[in-house]
Amino acid sequence: MAWNSVGLEVLYQVLGWVAFFAWSFSFYPQVLLNYKRKSVVGLNFDFLVLNLTKHSSYLIYNAALFFSPFIQRQYHDKYGDKEMIPVAANDVAFSLHAVTLTAITVFQVFIYERGTQKVSKICISISAIVWTAAIVCLIIAWPKGNWLWLIDVFKILIFLLILCELQFNTGWLSLDELFVGTSATVEFKLKFEVIMNFRRKSTIGWSIGNILLDLTGGVLNFGQMGVQSIDQHTLVNFYGNIGKTLLSLETVFFDVLFIIQHYVLYPVKRDENGKAIISERVAPLIRPSDKPEEDNV
Repeated sequence: MAWNSVGLEVLYQVLGWVAFFAWSFSFYPQVLLNYKRKSVVGLNFDFLVLNLTKHSSYLIYNAALFFSPFIQRQYHDKYGDKEMIPVAANDVAFSLHAVTLTAITVFQVFIYERGTQKVSKICISISAIVWTAAIVCLIIAWPKGNWLWLIDVFKILIFLLILCELQFNTGWLSLDELFVGTSATVEFKLKFEVIMNFRRKSTIGWSIGNILLDLTGGVLNFGQMGVQSIDQHTLVNFYGNIGKTLLSLETVFFDVLFIIQHYVLYPVKRDENGKAIISERVAPLIRPSDKPEEDNV
């Protein structure tokens, strides 16, 4: 399927590659921050593990649909010969880069100070279930060559992983608790890094540069998909590449929350030398009423 407008095609490519650089560069501030601090304290390890699993699934989906003529034929048989493949070169490049940089961040967890933080058993179980399901589906799809069905499974896995990031290990938290001083009373399940920042009353350990670039990439990716929809007069590309759509939605929503936390709720305080003053609120292990009475001497 060809583009109807050369101008929109150029705009599509420009938005896609600018989004690629924004999303790709968004990984570096965190890696550099970890290297500078020689510490990963404050970085949620469950987030890293689920993120690595999610981006790996996204890479498999993008690469398979972009490079395989056989899967592309199956896609056209399902959605119509006139439909464009919803995966662009920048999507493949981003997902490959995301897996690589997330893996590097995971490696930093092993070599830098991490305090008492660790990956939860629930997170490990979720990741194991995801990859076990992927292997089982591969075995099912292999005999009949149902490769489009297989990569559709990865779309579902991406969706489920995003739900896990939204709900995993957070519990319910009302927005008036999160945004102290506001009148909001709506309850919403929030990403555990947002919850972690709320409980610590600090965003130290989480790079705001990552967030700003991430938000830029999310907005531009929506723009890229919108340009294709305008040119082709269809919305198939939005659900044809549901992984990209969901990643962009998740990115925009939570990055806005992170920005509010960093600049409004928990701004970083610095000393005379410009160094960040770490003053996290940590609940005592023993409440005053629980302290054992000391024997009188």
